[in-house]
Amino acid sequence: MWIKLFLGCAVVAFCVFGGYLAGGKWRARKRFFEQFARFNERYLTELDYSRKPLSAFLEGQDYAGEFKRAADALKKREAPDFSRDTFLTAEERTETENYFGTIGKGDTLSQRNYFAAKRKWLETKKEESEGEAKKRGALYLKLGLLAGLAVVILIL
Repeated sequence: MWIKLFLGCAVVAFCVFGGYLAGGKWRARKRFFEQFARFNERYLTELDYSRKPLSAFLEGQDYAGEFKRAADALKKREAPDFSRDTFLTAEERTETENYFGTIGKGDTLSQRNYFAAKRKWLETKKEESEGEAKKRGALYLKLGLLAGLAVVILIL
């Protein structure tokens, strides 16, 4: 009896953990666009006021995950590679590559205008990704729980 109970709990926990991992794509997408929007706002402020070099500007920033790789590439004066980011659509990947390709190119006024125009797009993507992460993350957790309960019912 205790073995069945322990096995059932372990199976449910394993399936819920699998659901959590399956929802990781949507959490990574949310985190990426949150950091991207924050970076854009900080960079616009930087263009307006202190105008530090890009490497000095990026030095004090705290980024994580996929966006950290992009920031590290910028520090090295390389173009960030977004081909590994499976959570980005083809359109988003193109827009993101164009965005990072524009940083440090041209005069301050044209950069400020470009990044100010991208503010709306980034806010939209940030809100969309937050909604998707909330919706799909919970969905995958519930699916994991249901799959675990189904397996337990079949075992018992």
